[in-house]
Amino acid sequence: MVIGVPKEIFPGENRVAIVADIVTKFVKKGFEVVVEKDAGQNAGLTNNDYEKSGAKVLSDLKELYFRSDIILKVQRPTIHPDFGVNEIELMRKGTLLITFMYSLHYPELAQKAAELGIDVISMDAIPRTTLAQPMDALSSQANIAGYKAVILAANHLHKIFPLLMTAAGTISPAKVVIMGAGVAGLQALGTAKRLGAVVWVSDIRPAVKEEVQSLGGKFIEVETDETMQDEGGYAREASAEFLRKQQELIFKHVTEADIVITTALVPGKKAPVLITEDMVKNMKPGSVILDMATEFGGNCQVSEKDKTVKKYGVTIIGEANLPSLVPYHASEMYSRNLFNLINYSSKEGKFNHNMEDEIIGQATIVKDGQIVHQKTKELIKS
Repeated sequence: MVIGVPKEIFPGENRVAIVADIVTKFVKKGFEVVVEKDAGQNAGLTNNDYEKSGAKVLSDLKELYFRSDIILKVQRPTIHPDFGVNEIELMRKGTLLITFMYSLHYPELAQKAAELGIDVISMDAIPRTTLAQPMDALSSQANIAGYKAVILAANHLHKIFPLLMTAAGTISPAKVVIMGAGVAGLQALGTAKRLGAVVWVSDIRPAVKEEVQSLGGKFIEVETDETMQDEGGYAREASAEFLRKQQELIFKHVTEADIVITTALVPGKKAPVLITEDMVKNMKPGSVILDMATEFGGNCQVSEKDKTVKKYGVTIIGEANLPSLVPYHASEMYSRNLFNLINYSSKEGKFNHNMEDEIIGQATIVKDGQIVHQKTKELIKS
């Protein structure tokens, strides 16, 4: 089978689906790999790197799509500027597309794929189970995002992070508040602690308290009887009453913070508002908010997607694609996730799209012209 890797054309996307080192692994497993010319350029990879690893570099994108049985991408398909049609329309019927489709937010793309006969496995639908951990691209990219969030916020803060005792006096450590203790939040916590900050963390799941404390963070706890985690390990959508209690409790922490980083997402839903405009008004001048959820509506009421703005004396960073700011390692980690997924369900260079498999079945959105992902199907019917 032939694996095709087109250049990402989504605005601001610098990652590439497969790095050169992973090409070598695919070739050893019996796959042929074709890569669009300059596909890895923004991630620091040359055409020569791919050719030395065993890939064929193609200048003609239509040829790449025609030859490929499997297309590997980072971003969901979008309108190609050179052809004036959605990338998915350039693929031949029967192609398997593996990417971050986010079909619960963009069900129309799943419908289009079904109409065109394109099979889709979405990396954001990989179940969070022990067996699927090596394929969990959401976690690998969230790790990168959590690290970069702290570095970016620190760059905008007019203070240093660590306690500093000098002959000229003592500087108190910065206070960082992190909303959400998932993979991104915990990586942000670890990074901020390494830089010397005092870190407080809030999460709707009391079960993460021990993880926060083990990394040196202080947990902001909201008393609740609600079950705030689903069977897949993701956060459930919080009730209005819970969010009200949470906002009251964190108001003091947020308004005293130097940096607030928000990471809260619920699959298929608009991101919950955790930082209200009133909180921003009461924050210290010069403080910083980094909202990691702006692609899906934002956790801060006044953040703006892909913009850094100053409101009420507070700098608010709305960068929607933090992993793209660290494209080399983000691409490397994503490549490994893709290889692990394909290798898991392949033999002698052929991918077995087994819908009975617990991982492949759950991650498949479209198969044989039909939307098979139940939640996506329900969205389209509603």
